[in-house]
Amino acid sequence: MIRFEGVHKSFGAHEVLKGIDARIGTGEVVCLIGPSGSGKSTLLRCVNGLETYQSGRITVDGVRVDTASRTIHDIRTRVSMVFQRFNLFPNRTALENVMEGPLFVLKQDRAEVRARAEALLNRVGLGAKMQAYPQSLSGGQQQRVAIARALAMQPKAILFDEPTSALDPEMVGEVLQVMRALAEEHMTMLVVTHEIHFAREVADSVLFLDGGTIVEHGPAKEMLRHPKHERTQDFLRRVTHPV
Repeated sequence: MIRFEGVHKSFGAHEVLKGIDARIGTGEVVCLIGPSGSGKSTLLRCVNGLETYQSGRITVDGVRVDTASRTIHDIRTRVSMVFQRFNLFPNRTALENVMEGPLFVLKQDRAEVRARAEALLNRVGLGAKMQAYPQSLSGGQQQRVAIARALAMQPKAILFDEPTSALDPEMVGEVLQVMRALAEEHMTMLVVTHEIHFAREVADSVLFLDGGTIVEHGPAKEMLRHPKHERTQDFLRRVTHPV
């Protein structure tokens, strides 16, 4: 579904991605872990053209990601993104936020869009909050609206950029529960996260990035329990047993 081949990305003289090679198969959940500044979010944002990479190749469902091409619009309709800070429209209700993309980007029928949006909000446990505005919702509720909004586009894959990092600890679980359900339904997901327990439990595989390179990758349960690389071992020790 998503393929990286020798991807390089720089901001000025600073090289952020240094030749990334990886594959995410259809229906797979892949978690990107690593220290801050390792290139995880940049790599994610390159997938749907929010960032432009300088060399190499990224393809989504066989179509090359190229921000200068007309195909980038098609890719953005196939690949939804859930942001760290929700990015909901503050002047629209939860229901209107979920309906926005299918109505104005995909130009779909309003009655069909509304019915699907209502079903999705019920699915993420927010059926009673359809007419609520974002400012009246908790962080966890806003993120669940954002996930429903992503699903409303009927994507082939969803990108999650640290979806729980802006939440209070007690709200993290409700978002991860929704993501677990998506994984069980075989939604293709590429997730930047620091939730190591979630990655171990839900992900098919894990990529550990450091300094713009993939230091180690492998099956989630095996790699997160028995990492081979010393840098991965040190990182996991610090994340799971902070001083």
